[in-house]
Amino acid sequence: MADLKCVYKAATRNATELALDELEAKWGKQYPVVIQSWRNKWEHLSAYFSYPEQIRRVIYTTNAVEAVHRQLRKLTKTKSGFANEISLLKLPYAGMLKASEKWTHPVQNWNLALSQLSIHFPAWLNKHLDL
Repeated sequence: MADLKCVYKAATRNATELALDELEAKWGKQYPVVIQSWRNKWEHLSAYFSYPEQIRRVIYTTNAVEAVHRQLRKLTKTKSGFANEISLLKLPYAGMLKASEKWTHPVQNWNLALSQLSIHFPAWLNKHLDL
């Protein structure tokens, strides 16, 4: 759902709520459970907007769990069977090796995000990084 990007990339909480309303108007009948899930968890999801855009961008572009799932799904969706257990295990292993190459690329605008993180979480950041 590309329209979901309008929700989490909105500049303000109000703009996000409007985008969520538009998303519901367009997709609510087809995906009522998804929309209802967002509505039910809105208090938690909207907490994301208490951070500046630089931090939000890092959050929505670096979800490692989603990246791993997406890579594994891409590998397995066209496979209907495996010759043996070893071949089954080799596929995700090779996929994770390939995916891990992407994890070495720097996060875009990391210095801006890091400066914002140091403002919002100084004790935590100082504890975990040598600043």
